[in-house]
Amino acid sequence: MEVAIAVLLAPYGGAFINCLAACPTGFSAQRWAQFLVWGASLGTAAALVLGAIPARAHDSLPVQPVWAELLQAELSLVAGRHTAGLGVYVRDLETGVAVSHHGNERWYLASTVKVPVALAVLQAVERGDFTLDTQLRVRAADYVDGAGHTNSKSVGASLSVRYLLEQMIIHSDNTASDMLIGLVGIRAVNALVEQLVPQGIERITTLADVRRHAYGYLTPEAAHLTGNDFLALKKQPNDAERLQTLARLLHVPAASFQRASVAEAFEAYYDSGLNSGRLDAYANLLHQVVDGQVLNAAHTRYLLRVMERVQTGARRIKAGLPATARFAHKTGTQRARTCDAGLISVPRLGGLDRRVVVVACTRGELLTARSDRALQDVGAAICKSGLLTDGRPHDPLCLPAAHPVSRAGAHNR
Repeated sequence: MEVAIAVLLAPYGGAFINCLAACPTGFSAQRWAQFLVWGASLGTAAALVLGAIPARAHDSLPVQPVWAELLQAELSLVAGRHTAGLGVYVRDLETGVAVSHHGNERWYLASTVKVPVALAVLQAVERGDFTLDTQLRVRAADYVDGAGHTNSKSVGASLSVRYLLEQMIIHSDNTASDMLIGLVGIRAVNALVEQLVPQGIERITTLADVRRHAYGYLTPEAAHLTGNDFLALKKQPNDAERLQTLARLLHVPAASFQRASVAEAFEAYYDSGLNSGRLDAYANLLHQVVDGQVLNAAHTRYLLRVMERVQTGARRIKAGLPATARFAHKTGTQRARTCDAGLISVPRLGGLDRRVVVVACTRGELLTARSDRALQDVGAAICKSGLLTDGRPHDPLCLPAAHPVSRAGAHNR
């Protein structure tokens, strides 16, 4: 079957020349594009299709940019090189073109949920509910295990909202996070997320309730765990000791636990969907933040600058990006789960920065160093695709892929 194409050319004044070409049905969408561009270079005024364009050519339009095809293939290679399950969603904010590798599946978001907490806090500041200099006092019930410096503060210590927000984002401080959630209310955080992303992100909880829910799959008594209990559990050298400590803290026999291990309890918790979401949905949230649809201009700049100062996940996506890139991001780390999500900005000559949103998570790998290497390879893949280098794939600015970590050389954190 052949398709007749009429191309009207006007190289001289208003005179039109009809050019008919008969092309086989295998003439690809890319070839059609090349043909029309060639026609346009000669002064094409219009293109009229005389006949039926094959469905397969029509369905493939618009043509994906080269970087997207390269990145899609590279992400498959990255996933095959590593033991961790990998999900990635990348969106070029200039064109809206996106690449997804299992990005429409539900992933555990870990501490990336702290970005919505920051948004709820900053919106409350804009309403005049309090200021970034408002002081909060540490309570014994506020302590949650994890990174950051707030746990070193004594009960009664006075800390500003600004300090807590920056600890939460830069160091992923769980105690700071829960103090801020206590200030604005967890319902306000979830209501904001539902407003911005009506579908795709599940219910967010406090960081303390993450532990209560997870250990709750061992015993319902876990609902009574306190801040000091979390700190005691964190100090245990292994899961066997953690189970015995949990039994002692809750005054229940370990034999009564409903699952055989801490690992099984956490996997059951992940299956519940709490603090989880699709990566494309989380990217939608970040896109709205970057575009200034969530906060005023001053607070948008402030939050992105704080996210550029993040100290966690230094060996994740950021380690795979070119040195010229800025990365305003938030990481998340929990048992057999890691994430890294944010805005990549790369300066371009004579124009605005290239801005790219990326959300990536791993699952199923206990050794965090292995998951970190997979996420580093995601950053390198984005660069090698040409998206960050003005269309130049495998630019010398891009780093080589990381070597997978052996079990002997990895550390769980």
